[in-house]
Amino acid sequence: MKFTLSWLKEHLDTDEPLETIADKLTMIGLEVEAVEDKAKKFGAFTVASVISAEKHPNADKLRVCMVDTGSGAPVQVVCGAPNARAGMRGVFAPPGTHIPGTGLDLKVAMVRGVESRGMLLSERELGLSDEHTGIIDLPADMPVGKRFAEVLGLDDPVIDVAVTPNRPDCNGVHGIARDLAAAGTGTFKDASITPVPGVFLCPVAVKLDFADTPPLCPAFGLRLIKGVKNGPSPDWLQRRLLAIGLRPINTLVDITNLITYDRARPLHVFDAAKVHGHLVVRRARSGETFLALDGKTYTLDESMCVIADDKGVESLAGIMGGEETGCSETTRDVLIESALWVPQNIAQTGRRLGIHSDARYRFERGVDPAFMVPGLELATKLVLELCGGTASNITVAGDPRPADHVIDFPVTEVKRLAGLEITLPEMKDVLGRLGFSVAGSGEMVKIARPSWRPDVEGKADIVEEIVRIEGVDRVPSAPFDRGDVPRKPVLTGMQVRTRKAKRALGARGLVEAVTWSFIANAQAEMFGGGQPELTLANPIAADLSDMRPSIVPSLVIAAQKNADRGFSDVGLFEVGQIFKGDRPDDQLTAATGVRRALAKPYGAGRHWSNRAAEVDAFDVKADAVAVLAAVGAPMQALQIVPGGPPWLHPRRSGTIQIGAHNVLGHFGELHPRALEALGAEGPLVAFEVVLDRIPEPKAKPTCAKPVLDLPPFQPVERDFAFLVDRAVRAGDIVAAAQRADRKLVSGVTVFDVYEGQGIEPGKKSVAIAVMLQPRERTMTDEEIESVSAKIVAEVNKRTGGVLRA
Repeated sequence: MKFTLSWLKEHLDTDEPLETIADKLTMIGLEVEAVEDKAKKFGAFTVASVISAEKHPNADKLRVCMVDTGSGAPVQVVCGAPNARAGMRGVFAPPGTHIPGTGLDLKVAMVRGVESRGMLLSERELGLSDEHTGIIDLPADMPVGKRFAEVLGLDDPVIDVAVTPNRPDCNGVHGIARDLAAAGTGTFKDASITPVPGVFLCPVAVKLDFADTPPLCPAFGLRLIKGVKNGPSPDWLQRRLLAIGLRPINTLVDITNLITYDRARPLHVFDAAKVHGHLVVRRARSGETFLALDGKTYTLDESMCVIADDKGVESLAGIMGGEETGCSETTRDVLIESALWVPQNIAQTGRRLGIHSDARYRFERGVDPAFMVPGLELATKLVLELCGGTASNITVAGDPRPADHVIDFPVTEVKRLAGLEITLPEMKDVLGRLGFSVAGSGEMVKIARPSWRPDVEGKADIVEEIVRIEGVDRVPSAPFDRGDVPRKPVLTGMQVRTRKAKRALGARGLVEAVTWSFIANAQAEMFGGGQPELTLANPIAADLSDMRPSIVPSLVIAAQKNADRGFSDVGLFEVGQIFKGDRPDDQLTAATGVRRALAKPYGAGRHWSNRAAEVDAFDVKADAVAVLAAVGAPMQALQIVPGGPPWLHPRRSGTIQIGAHNVLGHFGELHPRALEALGAEGPLVAFEVVLDRIPEPKAKPTCAKPVLDLPPFQPVERDFAFLVDRAVRAGDIVAAAQRADRKLVSGVTVFDVYEGQGIEPGKKSVAIAVMLQPRERTMTDEEIESVSAKIVAEVNKRTGGVLRA
């Protein structure tokens, strides 16, 4: 919401400086996003007189002008504007100034061999409009040497306020002024609007026709003004609209825009000569089309509200008028509309059609119903003043009167909710300045909200208003009572797991990414999703239509986009939500990562100190295991089996599980079909671990760390090489060796797998290193041999492996 300081002072009598007003606006909840001081922006530009304009000796379309800037000797300027001529007044920019419309810093320059020491500016170069057919041609009585912004009144600061959705009254300067006055920054000017008497009856009738469906228009007001003279609006009105970024169109339209921003009351004007018969406010018919003022044709349905005449739809209610009944310079009779609409319907229609307008912005947040008719009177007054004509009476369909809303308010509620000590007279004074009515003098009072504050519904809203105006700085600081009981952890178990997973993956050289929770339907189906219940009803884009069943496709696409821009060796991870169905238990948290090209855990890219190698399935296996270890998964119980889902390579992938029914995740190289579907190029490997499926650790009786266990006896390591069938998994051999003696065997690792010469076909050699850790005494040779025999026997029993000779 933008407005100028002088505009604000039309509703607020104040001498406070701009900085104080801006600070107070933020303090009362109307955050100031920017203050544009045009006195500084246009400070270097002055009014100048062109003494002479001669043809450039080396260019047909350029002129060499001698310019009187009012500061001494004439200045030579090379100008290419066709309207540059002797005797005209223009806007001069000296060397060293910044040109806001082009972003250039002006310097002394040689133009086709002639020196130019400045510039005569157009409206576009000043950032005032898109006009660039010539330089600005000022009236002949403009004083030479005066600042351009000061002479034309463009030195008025512009304030940009962020209005929250619950404050529809502050979408107009009038409402902002009321809040400032209530906060003690000046006196509110709430001048009453004098009704304009009608000279004749309005010949156009209005009917609200919604049949048996819920009405979408509570009230509709209309007035005809005959004999208007439309054209460009006066300079003061154009400057006011330009200052806040609106383009002046013509007087009738500019008046409606002015009232929209001044009073938060959108209006619409119809060219009465283009309206056929009477107006009907109704639901649109399915398939009905409408040509809007933005030049686009929209197809409507029965959920939308329209204003129609005997010919068809003339306006999309509360959002945008129609091209066919728009006002132009030939308009002589005009119908002015002021209506009320159902905010939810305006929002739904605007979203469905993708139309954004000032009217929609205000109507979907709610407007003051009590100002419907006064807003029409104000528009009538301005039209008669600026365009002339005679007005009819006002015809109103429906009932614009707002329903009363009274709140029973305990005076002690302010102290209870906000801790603020305030007396009842102070409370009444604050609420009275905001427009509330307070009745009663005891512990319980009745408060009636004003018609422009539909957001105030209960007691807490009243407390908020009092604290907002009195100042949050008046609320005393009070420490929370910590109590005698130790405080419980703030983070949930899943939040702790999420943070640990992120730290573990970051430590392995992966970069965190945050991607959309939506993917294309074809991608969702490939990764196990695509169910109808996971399809979005209103997707933000065609390729973001389904809730993602996996984070892998999003990270693969992100990695490929990095590669397309020159960053081929990239490793990304994300810990986020995946969706297997539409029930609460179907929303899971997954830790997912991808590695591309040369993004190895020990460093990405090529380097002289190590041999560059492409990523493989074992890199992401290590990533997945690191995540599981970091979040406290039972590592001894993990099983890794070959193969994975269809989107992974069947021979270069694995599944991590605890038993056959609890699959924790997958890892491996992406299947070529998956790469092709995602538009990516390999090598690309990925992993995904579902954190929700990791068993919760058993509760410990104490939070203290266990005693450090450092056995005093030397460990013993023995190597074994077993001949087994080619189909036997190395993990089964490791598990068998661990079972041989769980007290002594502290670790088993695979360090060699061999097939080839010396090994019979269909067999392979798997070598393991077994660590034996005695705890009671140093092991003798006989004890070591005994344990070794148990290991060989257990491996033979469970895998059929025999010790290799």
